Amino acid sequence: MKLKTRARAEPDVNLTSLIDVVFLLLIFFMVSTSFVKQSQISIRLPGAESVAIVEQRTEQLDIMITEQGTFLVNGRELINSRPETIRNALQKVSGGDTSLPLTISADANTRHQYVVTAMDVAGKLGFVKIRIATVNDSAEQ
Repeated sequence: MKLKTRARAEPDVNLTSLIDVVFLLLIFFMVSTSFVKQSQISIRLPGAESVAIVEQRTEQLDIMITEQGTFLVNGRELINSRPETIRNALQKVSGGDTSLPLTISADANTRHQYVVTAMDVAGKLGFVKIRIATVNDSAEQ
């Protein structure tokens, strides 16, 4: 017995009704949404007769590192280069004020570890304004 297989009909998806529904939802949300413009507050600031002079602090901290690894904090030489000694010197000189700018100046031949130690100690104390001093050598350009 030989059975004939019928050719299968491909399913046909009609997207017309789906597009109509999406279009109606779009219109519904556009009509129901309220576009409220935020009101801004108008403020008139008071005037002053005299100008207040704000005192600018020129204080800053300097850590200098020699080629041999000797640390100097604000020109005073430390007894050793241990992180605890650097931390104590920075706390003493800054008085606990970690908003002061801190400049690290190291000799060009200083070991990289000394600079990293100074940055690590300053970061752990909470200093965020840390600069590394460099020299602009125009001969190398």
